[in-house]
Amino acid sequence: MSSRHLVRRGGEMDLVAPRGSTASGFRRWSVVDETTPGAVHTMFSISELDAGGGIPFHVHSFEDSLFVLEGEVVLDNADGAFLLRPGDYGVTPVGAPHALRNVSDAPARWATMFAPQPRTRVNFDTYPVPALPVRDPEPIDVRDPRTRSFGHIDPANMEVDKQTQDMLAVSASMRTALLVYSGITVKMMIDSDLGAQMLTMFMVQYEPRGLAGRHDHAYEETYLILDGVVDAEFDGEPYHLVPGDIAWAGVGCIHAFSNPGPGIVRWLETQAPQPPARHSYRFARDWEYLTDATSTTEG
Repeated sequence: MSSRHLVRRGGEMDLVAPRGSTASGFRRWSVVDETTPGAVHTMFSISELDAGGGIPFHVHSFEDSLFVLEGEVVLDNADGAFLLRPGDYGVTPVGAPHALRNVSDAPARWATMFAPQPRTRVNFDTYPVPALPVRDPEPIDVRDPRTRSFGHIDPANMEVDKQTQDMLAVSASMRTALLVYSGITVKMMIDSDLGAQMLTMFMVQYEPRGLAGRHDHAYEETYLILDGVVDAEFDGEPYHLVPGDIAWAGVGCIHAFSNPGPGIVRWLETQAPQPPARHSYRFARDWEYLTDATSTTEG
């Protein structure tokens, strides 16, 4: 296995209770963590909380972001109690007291991204703190300017022909427009504008024949496939990814994606550390072009 990439199949999912956890009814499938060859910035996992389960108040020395896949989970913090449903996402800053609970009658499942990477040798960089007052949960209202750390995204928010004023008002972000290029659409979810300092989270959609050529980064990326199938390449190794699969590309891993069709491809993507303002992508084609242009000039 290459030390610069990892692909895990959704069918391999083995949710287990985190070692030493005081939570009830909580399980996690840790996909990318300190045991992954080459991963140093990222922990990416799928978490599940039973009906009636909970995670007591605690703080981390890392940023904690989540994206709800199924069910409902309540996140309690100093600002209130937030009822998160499928498509909702949020970020908890370093050192911020928070807890999670499931007050519904069905399990809740969400994707989690932690950065910097938690360390098992240091109590998983997690520390229990006194509980805050418990309040009645309220659903996320992305149009409320007081909603500082949460958002919501639906598949319709990725469609170019639906980027109207009324759709944007209830989209994943009032901050960023939809980025469209080469049959690919990108919608930012979590970044510095939402309070994150060490990670990003966003949604990516490929139309049929959409293509991202070979490139690499100075940071780590993780991909959770949600819809469709995608042909991927990591350091020259081909993969055919389907919903539920998770892939990770480390620093310097040359990777590429294409949608063979006929349907769309959609995935959740995260990055750690946050990309620099410039030169976050290093496309092979640009440097190959320079080589060819220089050779022509010299000839």
